[in-house]
Order: sequence, then structure tokens, then C-alpha cells
Amino acid sequence: MKTTLMAAVLSLVAGAALADPIEGLWQTQPDDGAYAHVKIAPCGPAFCGTIVKSFKEGAEYASPNVGKKIVIDMVPAGAGAYAGKVWRPANDKIYVGKAAVSGASMKLSGCVAGGLICKAQSWTKLD
Repeated sequence: MKTTLMAAVLSLVAGAALADPIEGLWQTQPDDGAYAHVKIAPCGPAFCGTIVKSFKEGAEYASPNVGKKIVIDMVPAGAGAYAGKVWRPANDKIYVGKAAVSGASMKLSGCVAGGLICKAQSWTKLD
């Protein structure tokens, strides 16, 4: 019994240690006065980020965007880089995006119109 319990604990610890750097809870940079907490987790062979809380002027509020995907099908490109899509709620546009994770910070950027219109944000990892 103790051996089985110890194996289960070691398996959980090893799984947590092997989590991809993009996985976790992230705080977005404020955009039009609002920011969000986004949970990034595996979705098929890629990673997706869903808005779990929204804040305006520092207070949580019931945004219609809670529950929506903001990071879409990000696939690892090596060395903390990812490629996929990013949705910007402020203008309801989906950008061809990329992300670069370095420790507890992530730089996201994305472009529409063949690269003519681009936006970027820096996010902070909360867990």
C-alpha cells in the first residue's frame, strides 16, 4: 500500500515538473482599461487559453468574455516560443499570433491584414 501511494505521489510531482512553460494562470496586460486572468492548458496537440476572470479599474466584474478562448491553438516552436492565434476582445479580431515565454512573463503578439496591423502585450504568470 505504501509503495503504491509513494508511486502515485512521485508520478504527480514528476507530472507537475514536466508541465509546459505556457501552462498555468496568466494575467493579461490592461487593454482599454480592463485586464483578465487566463488559464492556459492543453487542447489537443496545442495549448488554448480561456478567460476565467475579468477586471476593470482593479475590481472583478462580470464580463461577457469570461469563458471565451483568447489564446487559440498555440503550438510549441522551441525555446519557449509558440505559434497560433490570439483573440483581442477590445476589437473582436483574431490575430495570427505568437508567444514567447521567459520565466513568469510572456510576450504575445499578433497581426491581421497580412501583417499590416499588429498588437502586442506582456502577461504575468500568476501560478
